[in-house]
Order: sequence, then C-alpha cells, then structure tokens
Amino acid sequence: MARKNSGDPMPRMTQATLAVLRAFSENPGREMYGLQVCAAAGLPSGTIHPILARLEGAGWLDSAWEDIDPTVEGRPRRRYYQLSPAGAARAHNALARADADREALRLRPGLATGGPA
Repeated sequence: MARKNSGDPMPRMTQATLAVLRAFSENPGREMYGLQVCAAAGLPSGTIHPILARLEGAGWLDSAWEDIDPTVEGRPRRRYYQLSPAGAARAHNALARADADREALRLRPGLATGGPA
C-alpha cells in the first residue's frame, strides 16, 4: 500500500469516523474498498469517502488501486484501504477514548433521567 502523506495526526472524530475506525479495527490487516467499508460501518457511500480521504491524509490509512483491466473485469478498479501501522495504534487509542467518554457520560448522575448533572 502506498502512503499518501502524514498530515494532521488527529482527524475530526465524529460518530461516523469512529464507525469507520471500528470497521477497520475489527481486522487491522484487512484491506477494504469503499463499499465494503460502507457495509462494515453501516454508513452510506457519501459519508464514507470523505472520511477515508481525511484518514488517509492524516496518515491513518494507506491505499492503493487494484491492478486490474476494467474492460476485462467488467467493472471499475477499486481503491483498497488499510490501516497503516501508526493508524492502527491511533485508531485503537481513539476508540478507547471514545468508549471511555461514552461510559463517563453514562455514569454521570442526572444525564439518564434529564435531571441536574
């Protein structure tokens, strides 16, 4: 896989970004193309591709175009993405932080009932 660049090491962590990271983290060595990521993350294509570009730009993902002849295969080439070694560690940390934040919110008094925090 080719590395694009190593821009900002901490991309924006939206719920959709976390879903994409979870999809890749289930099997960090697995390569996936866009529609596979959509299915694994449960998100639409229009949401996935900007996130993939942002994660790749930050150096969390590596990508490469498959080496096929589209006329022979009868479909366009696919771009495959994979967590980079540093991206796998960063994804693990980001997901652990998000889980801890979610747990801390769950445990705060009043949040579940709508009362004072």
